[in-house]
Amino acid sequence: MLDTTPLTDAVDRFADRLRAAPQSRLQRGAAAEALALARELSARAQRLEDPEGPVREMPDAGMFAGCDQITVAAHDLSVVLRDADQLAEALLLVAEAQKRAGV
Repeated sequence: MLDTTPLTDAVDRFADRLRAAPQSRLQRGAAAEALALARELSARAQRLEDPEGPVREMPDAGMFAGCDQITVAAHDLSVVLRDADQLAEALLLVAEAQKRAGV
């Protein structure tokens, strides 16, 4: 079984930083980065779970929900990841999004 703790830990740290960020930082793009990451992680989880099924886009629940959305999406993805390469790709996505978000 693949240990996905590094992914959930990285996302939890990113989410904590988003929660602590001032509203102005969220408005300047951090919230948009979080939503984009949540959508990508969610889409990857859906494709792994049901490759033939439709991919439903995670809705925009507002600027303050991004931290929760990335957490949920990452935990969903962590359940269906199959190998270390997929885990490494997800970790890279998180690191890049966090860097762009500036938190």
